[in-house]
Amino acid sequence: MRIDAPGAGSNPTTDRLVLAVPQPSDLAEIHELYADPQVWRADPISRQSRMEQTTTMVEHWLAAWQRDGLSMWVARSTEPATEGRLVGIGGCFVRYGVAWNLGFRLHPTFWGQGYAQEIIRAAVAAARDVRPDLPLTAYLLEGNTRSQRTTERAGLRQVWRGPDAGNPDPHAIRLLYADRDLSPALVQTLTEN
Repeated sequence: MRIDAPGAGSNPTTDRLVLAVPQPSDLAEIHELYADPQVWRADPISRQSRMEQTTTMVEHWLAAWQRDGLSMWVARSTEPATEGRLVGIGGCFVRYGVAWNLGFRLHPTFWGQGYAQEIIRAAVAAARDVRPDLPLTAYLLEGNTRSQRTTERAGLRQVWRGPDAGNPDPHAIRLLYADRDLSPALVQTLTEN
């Protein structure tokens, strides 16, 4: 599954999803997802209250598609009862040039139904196809047990725990998960900002 540029080729699919590079027509739904208190409760610094925040985020995703050949997808249902509905977003992007960062965010309606695992499997396969030399990582805030369980089911394990650099909450603890052992220098690169 290789996607060379935004909009290039066909959109990958999973058992119940079609995954697509975000388009301008997706912005309102992505913003609604990131503005939903249920969605950002476990990670308050990801809350988006202005459309400009969402636009900037999606622009970063599109730049990553151009630069790295992979980034975040918009995931839409192919199930008859919910066909075309936004299930969420997910994928991988290269962080600091040294590791893939796995991310996903689902609409609460679709929590607990295995959709995150479908997105993760597609993202892992794509990352390993595009740059297999890079480790696969995920960043979580401690206490986000739903995401921790999902990440662990995907085969990643916790490799670091420490202060969440840049978080306005001085008590926030960030967890770094990876699919392999990381050198101390690589952990420092991935966690100091």
